[in-house]
Amino acid sequence: MFKTRRLLSLWLVLLLTAISAACAQRQKVIVDTDIGDDIDDAYALTLALHSPEFEILGITAAWGDTALRARLAARLLATDGAKNIPVEAGVPTHSKTNFSQRAWAAAGSAPAHGNAVDFLLAQARRYPHQVTLIAIGPLTNIGAAIDRDPAAFRLLDRVVLMGGSIHCGYGNPRATPPPPPQPEYNIAMDPAAGRKLLASGVPIFMMPLDSTQWKLDDSKLAQVAARSTPATDALLVLTTEWQLANHQHTPTLYDAMAVTYALRPEICPTTPLRLQIDDKGFTRVVEGQANAHACLKANGDAFFQLLLPRLSASRLSEH
Repeated sequence: MFKTRRLLSLWLVLLLTAISAACAQRQKVIVDTDIGDDIDDAYALTLALHSPEFEILGITAAWGDTALRARLAARLLATDGAKNIPVEAGVPTHSKTNFSQRAWAAAGSAPAHGNAVDFLLAQARRYPHQVTLIAIGPLTNIGAAIDRDPAAFRLLDRVVLMGGSIHCGYGNPRATPPPPPQPEYNIAMDPAAGRKLLASGVPIFMMPLDSTQWKLDDSKLAQVAARSTPATDALLVLTTEWQLANHQHTPTLYDAMAVTYALRPEICPTTPLRLQIDDKGFTRVVEGQANAHACLKANGDAFFQLLLPRLSASRLSEH
């Protein structure tokens, strides 16, 4: 009996050690999002919530009505059992883009008052060179953080963003020829902030239009709908609101690729480039030392093999 107790005690110690090690190895992540216009932010955020590789420090709302975006994000988190993750409203701006998921957002409770720029800088100082910032909206919060305290911003480990258009614009990147480069929305809404980011000294990993235009067609959406969970139920309602508001049917999951890269960089391998952003929001390759790594081609099959099961899976509790 004594030997059995010793073995059980040893097993418990080893288990707790393994759990503690796994928690220590998780990436500390902040997601900066303009959730509520296009639907891809909701899918990207749900993927992040369902990824045990991440320790999500907080969500920051970017662009337009950031208070309402924060409310939407907070409701999505609470629905998915993650109500303890902070949600902070960022710098409000004027936006002409349709807030397609306004009704669902307005039905949620407003999160506690906070400031996204203060939060971002505070987390960078608290965890120097440990925080991955996943930026999936216009870069206004990021530009404001750089303006306020560039030294603290440089304490981020890296920025992974959905943004830019290197060799391909909106359309089918796999067409022959592909659509020509265009000003991509997240960059074009605040080109000055994009330039500040490129000059910040923080490692930048960019997922441009070249590698992020993956369609959630009917067969894939059916896989999301096949299992009713709080997360999938919310995603289906938000998708319907987006479809009705924009008279579109098939979502393009641009932003989910940025989250995927932070999880599995081999799905979207990057190339070092020297990038320059002009006032119209074009992201041009120029001569000189690389200031970013951009993914020009992704593995779409591997992307969906990662994404779809995680959307439908139950979210793991925080360690």
